[in-house]
Amino acid sequence: MDSSLIATNYFFTKQKHFYRGKVRDYYNINDERLILIACDRISAFDVVLPRAIPYKGQVLNQIAARFLDMTSSEVPNWKMATPDPNVTVGLLCQPFKVEMVIRGYLSGHAWREYKEGKRSVCGVALPDGLKENDKLPTPIITPTTKASEGHDEDISREEIIARGIVSKEDYEQLEAYTYKLFEIGSTFAAKQNLILVDTKYEFGKRDGKIYLIDEVHTPDSSRYFYAEGYADRQAKGEPQKQLSKEFVRQWLIEHGFQGQKGQLIPEMTDEFVHMVTDRYVELYEQLTGEKFVKGDYAGIMQRIEDNINNWLGTPLN
Repeated sequence: MDSSLIATNYFFTKQKHFYRGKVRDYYNINDERLILIACDRISAFDVVLPRAIPYKGQVLNQIAARFLDMTSSEVPNWKMATPDPNVTVGLLCQPFKVEMVIRGYLSGHAWREYKEGKRSVCGVALPDGLKENDKLPTPIITPTTKASEGHDEDISREEIIARGIVSKEDYEQLEAYTYKLFEIGSTFAAKQNLILVDTKYEFGKRDGKIYLIDEVHTPDSSRYFYAEGYADRQAKGEPQKQLSKEFVRQWLIEHGFQGQKGQLIPEMTDEFVHMVTDRYVELYEQLTGEKFVKGDYAGIMQRIEDNINNWLGTPLN
């Protein structure tokens, strides 16, 4: 079985805090910079699965870095450097407590709500007569806010502002940035014969300025369809061919797991783990148009540490 990067445990100069997320490790450097290490852990239904996926972290980090660079002239972002294939270093920002989910097509959670008869998602009205995976008349923003425990919760624009979660002025800026990012991502995906179906963006603030933070347009945060054959499959009512993490969720559902109490995570065989790696690599190559070069796991912990320390030795400005 291939090696994988499961977790890290470093201590860097001026490090003030360490946090382990579901799939990434975060290091706060003097409340100025944030080191994000993309590990190979994989989560679904808010549960970290027991097997890591080789090269997943590298795929996510390199896709995110590409799109952060691509969009930086339109939307300021936190990224300062990618000193290692699995690492991004950038400005430490205070995150807004909402995720800006934007949808160009009726899929996933929005479709499940619609299928139950709801014609409004997060306060946004939807027309009658739509089918799963239909293109929406215009992209819609369906924000979520972090629950104290468990899953993210749908919330409307009006409620976000009324509750003071985000000020009206800041929220309007988040909306404008979200539409612009989705436009850029959709245009780029189309050139690669893909459709950017939906995605989410996270933003933070530092010194009064709003920045795009975290990852962007990766298979963990976005859903892509293959453009070729989309219209034909839609007309026939067939499932769309997609590149996203959704296939992992579907595999878990088929094996009786949706993250609910009492459910056991099914065994992830070597064959399944390799298949997931292949799907992540496929998305990287389809989306970027470039061959994915797998990093070497031999000495990866030392490599990451050395690359970060070398970068931290550079001036802040």
